[in-house]
Amino acid sequence: MPLFRYTAKNDHGETLKGKVEAQTTVQAAAVLRGRGLLIISVIPMNAGGSNPLQDILFGVKFDDVVTFTRQLSTMIPAGLPLTQGLTILAQQSKPTMSKLVNDLLREIEGGTSFSAALEKQPKIFSKVYTQLVRAGEAGGVLDTVLERLAENMEKDKDLKAKTRGALIYPAIVVIAMFVVALVMMIFVIPKLTEMYKDFGAELPFATQLLIDVSNLVARFWWVGGLAAFGGSILFKRWVKTKSGRRTWDMLMLKLPVFGAVKQKVVLTEFTRTLSLLLGAGISLLQALEIVAEGLNNSIYGDAIKDSTQQVEKGVTFSQSISKYATFPPILSQMVAVGEETGKLDDVLLKLSLYFQSESENSIKNMTTALEPMIMVVLGLGVGLMVVAIIMPIYSLTSQF
Repeated sequence: MPLFRYTAKNDHGETLKGKVEAQTTVQAAAVLRGRGLLIISVIPMNAGGSNPLQDILFGVKFDDVVTFTRQLSTMIPAGLPLTQGLTILAQQSKPTMSKLVNDLLREIEGGTSFSAALEKQPKIFSKVYTQLVRAGEAGGVLDTVLERLAENMEKDKDLKAKTRGALIYPAIVVIAMFVVALVMMIFVIPKLTEMYKDFGAELPFATQLLIDVSNLVARFWWVGGLAAFGGSILFKRWVKTKSGRRTWDMLMLKLPVFGAVKQKVVLTEFTRTLSLLLGAGISLLQALEIVAEGLNNSIYGDAIKDSTQQVEKGVTFSQSISKYATFPPILSQMVAVGEETGKLDDVLLKLSLYFQSESENSIKNMTTALEPMIMVVLGLGVGLMVVAIIMPIYSLTSQF
């Protein structure tokens, strides 16, 4: 029979810790209550503790949170109490997710609300997530909120998957180009250099340049590795600064082809999330503040923050966003319609579907444009290398 580790208090207020046998967490809790104990936590033995390496390699991912939300949104409308639903999920989830769910369950059984328990896991549950759950708890519509939240996250997951999928092929080709070039520089070119020296041939400029670069790479490849490693650390620190983050986000939006995709993805996320927050009964000002913090682009985040300040002064939301070139005209025009009709959340939802469709089209266009570009660059690189290698050989054969 499974073992559960428990923490509880007796009638004298003393804290007791121990183990209890039961088939499920619910049964273990019932056993402890039968002993007259006030339960603080009940955790399966295999879910206790934490392996740091496991947390790094197999930690809670976005997909795990999506699955968790969808399962919970199915259990709550079915009439299961929240604690029982979490108990079932803890038993069915992988170890890292099981630990997280048990932490939430322990907080709730200790008297904390579900939204407050989620707030204690900010790296896993976003502010949008916790605020929506809080609104659902306050309005007694937690099941509805979880359903909409699950749908929103599934759409976000699908869009991210399509974006990553579009970049897989170019990434593989670029990595293959780099590996082949490295192998040529370190192993192939030095062998040809020795042959040319034996024949005493006069090398063309392109060949000599290729040999010099090959010698440099073969001797100091470790310097390049250290430079790449150090550069990545400096880049991460720079991006974490306010000016660095803003510069990088602006660059991402200005890039040809990819910039258009990035813009559409951000607009999809913005309109969909704002619609979800407004539909849950959260005020426009509060919803804008939450969205501004949650967007993965500081350019749009700063624009929304400034727009929020203007809305506080009495300017309409549509007028405030119309001043920014980062927001397309259709957004302010449709928002104005939503404000006039009092159905801003519905209009934003339709806009999110429009921007999602545009995002998917932009992703297809990006894939279509990148493939020939990569082939051209690959062809030029291989051609130049072949010419540099063949020219001395042709010169030698002509001498004979």
